[in-house]
Amino acid sequence: MSGAYLPLLLLFGISVVNAIGMVVTSHILNPLRPTPQKLMPYESGMIPLGDTRARFSVKFYMVAISFIVFDLETIFLIPWAVQMRELGWSAFMAVSLFVIVLAVGLLYEWKKGGLEWD
Repeated sequence: MSGAYLPLLLLFGISVVNAIGMVVTSHILNPLRPTPQKLMPYESGMIPLGDTRARFSVKFYMVAISFIVFDLETIFLIPWAVQMRELGWSAFMAVSLFVIVLAVGLLYEWKKGGLEWD
């Protein structure tokens, strides 16, 4: 039984050695040279303004939730649409319920003003 795990342990060992080797090689070939630009909290090309712990507007989170909702809708509806005829009415009803739940969430967000871009 222990012989069956030998290839798995060998693969794990090679992976660990490879990861450690890459980190060591990275530090040898590219030594740390800190500059004021590299030590900034964000390297997006913009100078950070204000405190990094500043509060975000709730609308930021509402947009993020909207993106997740529509992303999930796309992920689940495209495969269902491809196999719609083979799946039958039970799958149609399940997807209809799924879309209704997402529509209620969108309606709630719309009523709360999460889709306003002021």
